[in-house]
Amino acid sequence: MKKINNPQKNEWSTILKRPSKSVETIETTVNAIFEDVKRNGDEGVKRYSAIFDGVSLESFFVTEDEIKAAEKSISRELKEAIQVSKNNITKFHEAQKTSKVLVETCKGVVCWQEKRPIQKVGLYIPGGTAPLFSTVLMLAIPAKIAGCNEIVLATPTNKKGEINPAILYAAQQCGITKILKVGGIQAIAALAFGTESIPKVYKIFGPGNQYVTTAKQLATKYGVAVDMPAGPSELLVVADETANASFVASDLLSQAEHGEDSQVILVSTSLNKLEAVEKEIVSQLKNLLRKKIAEKAIENSKLIFVETKEIAIALINKYGPEHFIICASDTDFYVNGIENAGSVFIGNYTPESAGDYASGTNHTLPTNGYTKAYSGVNLDSFLKAISFQKISKKGILKIGPTIEILAEAEGLTAHKNAVTLRLNSLK
Repeated sequence: MKKINNPQKNEWSTILKRPSKSVETIETTVNAIFEDVKRNGDEGVKRYSAIFDGVSLESFFVTEDEIKAAEKSISRELKEAIQVSKNNITKFHEAQKTSKVLVETCKGVVCWQEKRPIQKVGLYIPGGTAPLFSTVLMLAIPAKIAGCNEIVLATPTNKKGEINPAILYAAQQCGITKILKVGGIQAIAALAFGTESIPKVYKIFGPGNQYVTTAKQLATKYGVAVDMPAGPSELLVVADETANASFVASDLLSQAEHGEDSQVILVSTSLNKLEAVEKEIVSQLKNLLRKKIAEKAIENSKLIFVETKEIAIALINKYGPEHFIICASDTDFYVNGIENAGSVFIGNYTPESAGDYASGTNHTLPTNGYTKAYSGVNLDSFLKAISFQKISKKGILKIGPTIEILAEAEGLTAHKNAVTLRLNSLK
């Protein structure tokens, strides 16, 4: 990891740059695949599944027999762990339900807001080197709680056309029956346009690599909503002299092992702690199954020393991390001061892994600095807020003249007339 000592504020943008590929190069690839799938439907999807995943698909959807076989292959311990995670995620997201908001803005004018589920949603689950069955829980549970009518889950297969059994089991536990054996750009394109076999959805959820993230963003050009930009994983830890160096190193490595394009950053007000963490990273890295992946990610990562906590929080808000861990004595300072973060983990005994799996919060979060404008997935992500209003005779007499004046001032005489006719009918 690159060590940086007391960087000047005008250097922060360069220092905090993400290790992303050229957007122009990615967009060219995504656009070509989108056009092919839009034009050729199922055949286009099959073509790119063969090219990128090395699989020849006869059928796109998982069968009931495949789900039953997956359930039998899962250990009892894993099933129990998935159930604990499911229960906690369900509790947290059910608590996010809100009641109808109703206000009488003036006498005879009643306005209210109610939420309705998005009818058709697509859930993208990364497969690849790490099949994220935990993401199934994070997306399917709130989708079910919200009451979405049609839920299509898409995930890549191995070269035999098989999906990781834990993904299938988690989906089955969440009541998901439409499971699509397609990943990558072609999956996003299929969900965005629909094909002969694959239904079009109204909103697409889920993390992915830079190609999937770009595909989701470009899908919005075709009238499909997305949850947020959620690309390569990232983590920032702030640590002072009270932090446990081995804990901090383990958290940094837990995100580094996600992918070669992941990024982890340590910001510390203690040079001694920074050096201790660096030694721990070298030591712990030796024992990781995904050592090579983590090593590549570490090349993109930074150890940054700053003199004060005030400088630290300013730098952290500039970066806007997906995951933010606070390992410092003055936790209140950082909790109150953080403005841009996807999810925050407080104290030496709150690893980021808890949020990834089982504490109950959602791990589908904005990356690449988008925490400055986007929230992570939550129950409201699967809902639409619809406003209603009802005006009585007394209400239109009260508010009508105001509407007439405003409409006339904007030169919209038909708007004014719609009110004037009603007012005249009441004279």
